[in-house]
Amino acid sequence: MASESGGLTEYIQHHLQHLVPHASKGGFWAVHLDSIAVSLALGVLFCLWFWLKARKATAGVPGKGQAFVEIILEFVDGQVKDVFHGDRRFLGPLALTVFVWVFLMNAMDLLPVDLLPWITEKFGIGHFRAVPTADTSMTFAMSITVFLLIIVYSFKAKGFNGYMHELFTAPFGKHPLLWLPNFLLNLVELVSKPVSLAMRLFGNMYAGELVFMLIAGLFSAGAGFAGWALYGAGIIGYTVWGIFHILIISIQAFIFMVLTIVYISMAHDHH
Repeated sequence: MASESGGLTEYIQHHLQHLVPHASKGGFWAVHLDSIAVSLALGVLFCLWFWLKARKATAGVPGKGQAFVEIILEFVDGQVKDVFHGDRRFLGPLALTVFVWVFLMNAMDLLPVDLLPWITEKFGIGHFRAVPTADTSMTFAMSITVFLLIIVYSFKAKGFNGYMHELFTAPFGKHPLLWLPNFLLNLVELVSKPVSLAMRLFGNMYAGELVFMLIAGLFSAGAGFAGWALYGAGIIGYTVWGIFHILIISIQAFIFMVLTIVYISMAHDHH
């Protein structure tokens, strides 16, 4: 409650703190145990869900669960086919994993702000953030993985000599005086991809998380009839923003997946 924590600012600051090991000094190298735990749990849930549906899949009329999974598979496969024209045996499952996993992590934002912190507090855990994609550590971990795949596909498609030649001769030409400008420009282009991937997802999810905290904090203060009125207004505001936020979390998962496919396709096809 905002009134119990010393005001809205302290309420939000409290909810923005991550769960870190006692030995951690914080800062850049801090290990956010809450982001790791939630993302791993959702990853296991995703794998178990799809494995169970694949195990029970039938060639006849599918059930609702199987039909839903097939819709997701066909949707993701269609996106990969439209963008990537090479061997899709690796990129197809990767795109599916990215889309569903990011969506599930984003969807944690729809849970009541105080629910998971209230549960973890019962076990003596003071801070717990439920949205891994509102943590730059998680979004950069995913985007750096995509960055490494870009490098791998670049070497795979062009070979070491071909890729080095492209880095130092494109786009301005092969003259030795242009090698350094070419390399710096290509380096900026390469680095901008993981940065844009990570910050776009983080920015949208962090903003959404803050809005939920503001609604919860603003409308949980007060006492008596005014307190109940504010509480009712908070439920309405939370519901309205939650419905709108479903669109946001879906779009962000879709964008992250599509950009992953596009970046790897560019590395594979561009010469």
